[in-house]
Amino acid sequence: MQESSTKPYLLRALHEWCTDNGYTPHIVVTVDENTVVPLSHIHDGQITLNVGTLATNRLRMGNEYIEFQTRFGGVTENIVVPVAAVAAIYARETGAGMGFETEASQPYADTDLLDSAAENASQAPDTAEPTDDIGWGPRVVADNTATHTDTPTPPDDGGNRPPKLKVVK
Repeated sequence: MQESSTKPYLLRALHEWCTDNGYTPHIVVTVDENTVVPLSHIHDGQITLNVGTLATNRLRMGNEYIEFQTRFGGVTENIVVPVAAVAAIYARETGAGMGFETEASQPYADTDLLDSAAENASQAPDTAEPTDDIGWGPRVVADNTATHTDTPTPPDDGGNRPPKLKVVK
């Protein structure tokens, strides 16, 4: 039997540690074709998401995916993140956390993905049945250009990126 990865367990433990200490847990995700996030918030192929209890609804941190609902500019979005694509988890207030190697299959890099996602989103029927318990199933949201009002900006290190963290192999 193949041994399971420690990564999802460490993510859940650090999320709990942040919450127990009154910190706001954030995850840094390397976006690929399996990641469902608003494309307008991706910078350099990554997105930083607030996964704190006040910013998420129906948060589920499973062994394969992290799924939740959150609001971007007042619009509720369903977020689906493969655990393999999580590059880091850290406390916004202190920067304490842990970095990970990512196993993203096809990094988000070109406009073809954006164009096809926008086309797919515009052709989605309004009366579709939900495919899972968090909403309308995996899809890419291409039309949300508003700023995420529920997620404060991570600590600014000059490039507005999260602090450098030690990578765990």
